[in-house]
Amino acid sequence: MNLHQFALGLFRVSFILLNNLYCIPTYVVWMLLLWPLRKIAPSFYWNLEGYLFQWLLAMVSLWCESAGYKIIEMGEDISKCLDKRTLLIANHQSTADVPMIFSCFNNRKNVLPNIMWIMDSLFKYTNFGVVSYLHQDFFIKSGKENREKALQDLSKHLVDKYLPLERKWLVLFPEGGFLRKRKPISHRYAEKNGLPKFENVSLPRVGALKIIMSTLGPQSSVNNNSSTTKDSHKLQHIDYILDITIAYPNAVPIDLSHIAFGSRPPCDTIFFYRVYQATEVPEDSEAMTSWLFDRWAEKERMLQSYYDTGEIPLSYCRTKPCEPQLVAQDYLRFLLLHIFFITSSYLHVKMLLAAYQFCMHFLVY
Repeated sequence: MNLHQFALGLFRVSFILLNNLYCIPTYVVWMLLLWPLRKIAPSFYWNLEGYLFQWLLAMVSLWCESAGYKIIEMGEDISKCLDKRTLLIANHQSTADVPMIFSCFNNRKNVLPNIMWIMDSLFKYTNFGVVSYLHQDFFIKSGKENREKALQDLSKHLVDKYLPLERKWLVLFPEGGFLRKRKPISHRYAEKNGLPKFENVSLPRVGALKIIMSTLGPQSSVNNNSSTTKDSHKLQHIDYILDITIAYPNAVPIDLSHIAFGSRPPCDTIFFYRVYQATEVPEDSEAMTSWLFDRWAEKERMLQSYYDTGEIPLSYCRTKPCEPQLVAQDYLRFLLLHIFFITSSYLHVKMLLAAYQFCMHFLVY
């Protein structure tokens, strides 16, 4: 790394740290100030929260975009599921997967404001954890000893939060971790159970999918047993499964350090889409496991083809494929959102200082 690259990397990291300082606290303060609306006008409150959440995620999109890490969308048309209840499943390779998903759907109006993430409980303790907590995302505890309780909690969260808040998209990484960490475990499991060893993906865990489909699937108990539901919104179910295959160039995933420092040369990441009706997912437990494993076996072949030839065969599309397109970002929107967060931060600091001076004046006199 030469001096110019070092200086640019240092500038990027400094900007990202500063960006966090005037965006995340601002989101939190606005949510606290608007808290009374949660009781008085809950729909209005959660609509406002959704937009603030989307605007905050746009900051992460800018980090990816400014480093030259762009996304090319390929595969099937996803327009039909943008406004519907959709379960997004994707292969999980690195710490950049989530920011890249932010970036991909940043300019789609109805996605990020109405999305719910299923993430590892450790994420709760990161700088973005408080945002996810206020947004009502679900933190799932890993480990065999927590598995049964975690899945029960997920089912309850879907009924108590996902449905009442009228969320649309639900994001799940079935592999349960990054490829580099999960692959050795996946290989041992494959050997023990006579399954193929994957190199480009790891064998998916089916527990969360089973809980989601049993709770929100078209034939779920929540939808069919009216005695367990008091509100009509609980009768709604998942309509689509959006299967995204994330393909990084040269089989080398982007990671957060690349995004922070801009240390990797600009490159394009493929998002290959396939859309399934929720009714296509089998109800039977073993059949559902086979269905999910089949999707990951296809991902293995798709990724291997991409790494070998630079292309993903469009034959993996079950409907007419869309023309590949570059995900475009709106720089004017980025500018306006920065102005909003900086102005909000200034006003919030002024409010805190005024409150402090009032309290000190009251205590002195």
